[in-house]
Amino acid sequence: MITIAVPKGRLLTETLGLLGKAGIRFRGKVEESRKLIHHSPDRALRILAIRSQDVNTFVERGGADMGVVGKDLIEEQRPDLYEPLDLGIGYCRLVLAAPEGKDPGVISGPLTVATKYPRITESFFSITGREVEIVKLYGSIELAPLIEMADAIVDLVSTGRTLKANRLVEVETIMESTARLVVNRASFRLKHPEIISLTERIGGVL
Repeated sequence: MITIAVPKGRLLTETLGLLGKAGIRFRGKVEESRKLIHHSPDRALRILAIRSQDVNTFVERGGADMGVVGKDLIEEQRPDLYEPLDLGIGYCRLVLAAPEGKDPGVISGPLTVATKYPRITESFFSITGREVEIVKLYGSIELAPLIEMADAIVDLVSTGRTLKANRLVEVETIMESTARLVVNRASFRLKHPEIISLTERIGGVL
């Protein structure tokens, strides 16, 4: 059995679509289920529906053989995994955004930035030579500039509607991200034929 860790929500739906095109389906309506484990009818494949932030950990620690995870989280967490496929789904951008009418470039002293991506943010500002103070948050990132807890934010954007609703504007795109297929290194050796076969089936429908 091959176990794949997949984020709940949009990426789960899109991953199931790819697997369906490759002829792999699961019992019941996986997207609507509260169950965390789902099997294919032949039990050759098992999906773990988990939080996106945990996919790399599950795969790296052997809880899953493979995983579907955004490139943004790969860059932030830097897990020791194989990354054989860009799945081309879950497209989004990691951007620097600030309140309307406020240019982070003219703020004197260190720039205070709220983000869930401290490693990427620190690296970005290190390259630009700008001193930055990072405020690590796990949610409601857009709130930080509104209550003057931060000058700007670094966060994922897909449509930009959330930024607009909170009167924030994009200043710069730091990176673009799509979902990648990642593989545990030990599983790649121990289940090599099965993993190669599944990777080729998915790659064939991209």
